This record gives sequence, structure tokens and C-alpha cells, in this order.
Amino acid sequence: MGAWMLPCHSLLTVVPLIAVTASASVNTLPGCPATCGNVSIPYPFGIGTNCSLPGFELSCNDTGNGVQKPFHTNVEFINISLLPAQARIYNQISWQCYNATYADVSYSTWRLNFTRYPFRFSDTDNKFTVVGCDTFAYISGQNQNEMFDGACASGCSKENLKNGSCSGHGCCQTSIPKGINYYDVTFDDDFNNSQVWHFNPCSYAVLAEVDWFDFSTAYITTRELNETNGGRAPVVLDWAIGNETCEVAQRNTTSYACLSKNSKCFNSSNGLGYLCNCSSGYKGNPYLADGCQDIDECTLKDEYPCNGICTNMPGDYLCKCPPGTKGDPKYGTCKLYVSTRHEGRSENCNLQCRPGSHSNVSSSVKMVIGIVTSTSVAFLLLLCIVVSMVHERRKLNRIKEEYFWRHGGRLLLEEIKSKQGLAFKVFTKEELEQATSNFDKSRILGGGSHGTVYKGTLNDGRAVAIKKSKLIDDHQKKEFGKEMVILSQINHKNVVKLLGCCLEVEVPMLVYAFVSNGTLFQLIHDRNRTSHISLDTRLEIAFQSAEALAYLHSSASPPFLHGDVKSSNVLLDDNYNAKVSDFGASMFVPKDETQFATLVQGTCGYLDPEYLHTCQLTDKSDVYSFGVVPLELLTGRKAIYFEGSDEEKSLSSSFLSAMKEDRLLQLLDAHIKNEEDIELIGEDAELARQCLHVRGEDRPTMKEVADDFDRLRKFKQHPFLQHNPKEIESFLWKPSSYFENEISKYYSIEMKASLNIEYRE
Repeated sequence: MGAWMLPCHSLLTVVPLIAVTASASVNTLPGCPATCGNVSIPYPFGIGTNCSLPGFELSCNDTGNGVQKPFHTNVEFINISLLPAQARIYNQISWQCYNATYADVSYSTWRLNFTRYPFRFSDTDNKFTVVGCDTFAYISGQNQNEMFDGACASGCSKENLKNGSCSGHGCCQTSIPKGINYYDVTFDDDFNNSQVWHFNPCSYAVLAEVDWFDFSTAYITTRELNETNGGRAPVVLDWAIGNETCEVAQRNTTSYACLSKNSKCFNSSNGLGYLCNCSSGYKGNPYLADGCQDIDECTLKDEYPCNGICTNMPGDYLCKCPPGTKGDPKYGTCKLYVSTRHEGRSENCNLQCRPGSHSNVSSSVKMVIGIVTSTSVAFLLLLCIVVSMVHERRKLNRIKEEYFWRHGGRLLLEEIKSKQGLAFKVFTKEELEQATSNFDKSRILGGGSHGTVYKGTLNDGRAVAIKKSKLIDDHQKKEFGKEMVILSQINHKNVVKLLGCCLEVEVPMLVYAFVSNGTLFQLIHDRNRTSHISLDTRLEIAFQSAEALAYLHSSASPPFLHGDVKSSNVLLDDNYNAKVSDFGASMFVPKDETQFATLVQGTCGYLDPEYLHTCQLTDKSDVYSFGVVPLELLTGRKAIYFEGSDEEKSLSSSFLSAMKEDRLLQLLDAHIKNEEDIELIGEDAELARQCLHVRGEDRPTMKEVADDFDRLRKFKQHPFLQHNPKEIESFLWKPSSYFENEISKYYSIEMKASLNIEYRE
């Protein structure tokens, strides 16, 4: 097999693209500057009128002492390349500093917005980096389709800092998803340097090039990071042409950017749009009409070897042995070849020839040899293709089997066989591809940086939701099959049913029962929604969600944590019944510190602040995250929302401040503000406040939260109780004295004391 595969592989190998850097003389449009300072400006970039494609316009500014540098919307460009299609720019470093003299925190935060331009931040070459002790910073961004929220936290003592290490002690780094063209940095107000200012005066946050950053302990103890290069860091931009795919762009001859006749396009790997490259055998700038020029391979023998006679051809070259020699002219040598012919015998035909018949025999032999040779070549080529296809199929099957066993497939099959009647199926990759039309974009239900969810239809007609994740850690790989069996046995009316999984892929796919009415996030925040959500519905959804989480914490065997509670993970059926989803395969209650350290979960705006300090995910972490959900139901606002022009707010922080400052009414959704249920709304708000205690030990359990919401919804369902003071006490556990002063006009002594204690801490 090996003797056949080597030549077959050579025949079927696709010639790779050749990346070259064109000279400045053929890199720009005629009459346009080729450089600015020491930076080359290749087209489609350009300086001046009609020197660039739309969105790629640059200005060449004097930055002092006669030094010129290129800028785009006040952002300095360091360099630009055509392939890879990237540019490096300078980005300001955001900071927060604690001033011990004035007992105050000062900030300087930055954002970059390229939403109207053909740039997006490289997801492979950049990372969001946070430096400091007791520091928590958010990064918010967006691409062409969705918003993105992330966060990074670091804490340390002076003794555990280490140069070159960015693993959470004084330094934290996290990745960004593809296609991000806008980003904004904010610091959490609850974290500052007030306790460590004597050795860590400032904290920093920046989206920066990975290769640029190397952590130094001096960044903690001094202001060196903000003084280096004027408080700036390089960040890598990917760029692309337009928002169309390569295939679509080729049809529009007036706007197609690959102008060179010897060029071709390919789709961008980071967001929408396409790029151009010179065809094989050509080099230069594919965006210019005559930009791709033929490569003279005969003058570049190090790259294009030829030990014989080299002849340059358009897009290629020909290498032949000199006359009278034979051999491999490219990778070997040409050796002298002497052709001898004897009377009555030809060396080339190896036949006994009769006098006078030599020419006829030679012609016949040549014809036979030609036919045999052609047939043999065709047969060998066909055989090569068949053998290669069989080899690739076997290779693919081996890979699928390897993934299946690596993810615990053997154990899973044994467990399914031993548990009679277990409604759980191990799907093949082909079944899920067929169910989703090969994961067509039109089937996408939602997704984010962790993965994508598709709607599928199985062969039996059932509608399902298929989660295609992007990442899986080593712990999940080893325990995945076992955990699937446990998760499949979860049976609660308010938890989405897990129907099966697919293990023969690198990252296992999960198959859930399809829930028809979207997510709670969509219900609350859909601007096109015409009908408002009644308070009854809001309380019912909150109760059902809390009851589902209480089941996972207390009644499931074994109990496990959700780890990412948020409104987008609460699905709704046609009757607005809540179904908690995305409860993961790694959230079993951890048994030791090793497991604690691996459970880095959560979403910006819902993250438990205590978890950020301890890295220990507990049931009280779920309680905190859930506490934000009733706030969304009460206010109609997102967990992270924008106020005014572009001021970003945390809903939980805004809510706690409003409770403290007697202005809860200002945050309420207008659709419930006028209902005659202010006392009930106040109790709802108080329950959310209890969930949002900074210390986990002060928060109620999910069972207690579910019971309290059960009482609230029953109180709402029996309006006659609202006019009977004796019955109210059985449903509402304390007087409603914590909401707007302009409504209640009084606060109980007990409540005043508790509020003062809470906010002094």
C-alpha cells in the first residue's frame, strides 16, 4: 500500500497559495503615496483622494520632529500587510488608580469602534489582558451579528507575583470571539486598589497583541505599564473587502476587488467579507489591475529547483534534461544516455527485425507501446484515485472511532444497555448533519463565543435543538460518557430534556428537546414585541426557573450546579412555561480543589463576585446569577445595559444603588409600574436583593428562593387576599418597607438597620 500511496498523493496534492510581498512600485495606484514615514501603504489602503477602496482611507500626519505616521480615524497604524490581510495599530491602555491621599479611584477607559469600517480585531493574535491586584474588568464588543461580553479578574499578594506568568496572580488574559469590530473596557466599581495601594497603585486593562505582552512584576508595583510608549499597546486588526462571500462578490464585476487577471478570491476567516491573492506562479498586489506579475522561477533556484535546462512559462516553469541525458532535472541529476542500434536489432524495441522490415515493425511497436502506455497511465490514475478515496474514508472512520472512545463512548453504551428503558440515544455525525441540512445557517437558533445551537428534525419527525460547542476540557473528555448517562435521567418539567449526544466529533454535540417559544431574554428585550408581559407571567416564570435550579441543586442524583444562569438560558414553550437549559456536562458538585479550579463559568453581568475571588463555584454562585433574572423581569433592562449616550451599566449594581437611595421606581418596567401591585413588586425586589448579597453565605438557597416565589405568585393569583390584612402575612413574610419612599412614605426600623449594615460593608 505504501508504494502506491506516495505517487498517488503527489498526483492529487493541491498546489498551495504562494504568499509574497510586492514591491512598493507596484503596490499603489498611480500618483498615490507608497509610504508614510517608514510604513508601506499597499492598495486597497491609500493616502489621498481616490487612492483607496472605501473604508481604507488613511491620512499621513506629522507627529512631531518631522516624523510622519499613517492614521485612520485618529488611530495610528504601525504596519500593513496584504497576506495575511492584517494591520497593527496602537491602542490606549485603560487604567484605574487609587489615590490614598484623596481616598478616591480615578479611571481612564478606552474603546475602539470599527463598525463602519472593514476592520475586525484578530481573535488569534490578540487577548484581553488585565493587570493588577483586586481587579475586575469587563470587555464588551460586537460583530456583524451579535453582542459579546467578557470579563477577566486578577488578585494577588506581593509575595506570589512571578515574571512571565499571567495565570490570575496579578495578571489575567482571555480570548475574544471572531468578527469583533467594536470593543469597550470598563472596571467593576466593587474592585479597586484601596486595600493594596501601598504596593499596587494602579490596575490596567487592554486588548493587545499576544506576542507583545510579557508580564513583569514591575507592572504591579509601579506605573511602568502606563508610561511605556505613551500608555499604548499594539493590537492586530484583520481586514477584508465588503460583507459578501467570495462567490457572491465574483458575480458583481463592477465592485469585485480582485482586479488582476491572475488573481483569485477566498473568504475571510474572521467575520464577513473576502480577500484576494495572486494565482500560483504569480506575485504582487492582486487588488491592482496589473498587480500580479509572473514569477521567473528560473532566477529563483533556491525556491524552484532545476538542475537541467530551465524555461520560464506564464505561471509556471519547465525543467528538462539536456539532449543526450536523462534523469530527474528538478530534484536529481541528468546523466549521460547513449542510444545504440545494431543491425537487425533495436535496443528500443527489443524485437528480432527482418532486413527491409525495420521501419514497419518500429511503427507498429510504437503504436502498441503508445496504446499500452496511455491505457496504463489512465488505469494507474484511476487506481490512485480509488485507493486515495478508500484511504481517506478509512482515515476518517479511524478519527471518528478515536473521538468516540476518547469521550467515553464504550462506558456510555454499556450504561445504556444496562439501564433498560433509558430514553437516550447516541447519534452519528451523519444523522445530525441530515437533521440540520448540514448545519445550515438558516437553522441557527442562537449562540455565542462558546458554541452554536441549531434546530434539527430527526427521521421520526421530532424537532430537536442541537448544541455544537467549540471547546471541551480534558476533564470533560474523560468523564463525558458517564456524565451523559446521569444527565439523561434528569426528569423535571422545567428542565429541558437531554435526548442524546454525538461523540464521534472533536467536541461532542448535545441533542435536546426543542422548545418552541424562544428564550426569556428574547421575550423581555425584543423591541418588536407588541404585547406587554403581565406581572402574573413574570412571577410564574421566575418561580418555575427557581424551582428547576432547586431541583438540580437538591433533588438530582448526584446534585450539580448550572454554572451559567441567565435569561438566555431559560427557554419558553407556547404557554410561557419556563425550561432551564444549557446546564452543561461539567457542573457536578465538585469534590476537591482541583475540580474547583477548572470550573471557570458564567456570563458578564451575572457573575458571582465571590467566585471571582475564590475560583470556587458553589450553589450560591447559581443563586447570585439567578438574582439578576428577576431584575430583568422587573425592569425590562439587560444585565449589562447602556444608559445615556454610551455609558455602560451593571443592572445588579444599579438595582442595589436604587434600593439604597430610595429610587427603585425609576428602574421598573413601565408596563408593571402602574399596576396595583407595588407591595408585591417590592417583595419581589427584596427577594432579588437577598440573592445578590456579596457574601455567598448570606444568600438564600435555591429551594428557599423557589418557595418564596411560589408564595408571591399565589398571592398574585388570589387578589381577594390583598384586601385582607390577616391573610397577607401568610404569603408575604415581612412588611414592604424597602422600596420607593415616595410610595410607602415609611421604612421600618428593622429595614433601616439592615440596609445600613448592608451598604456599610
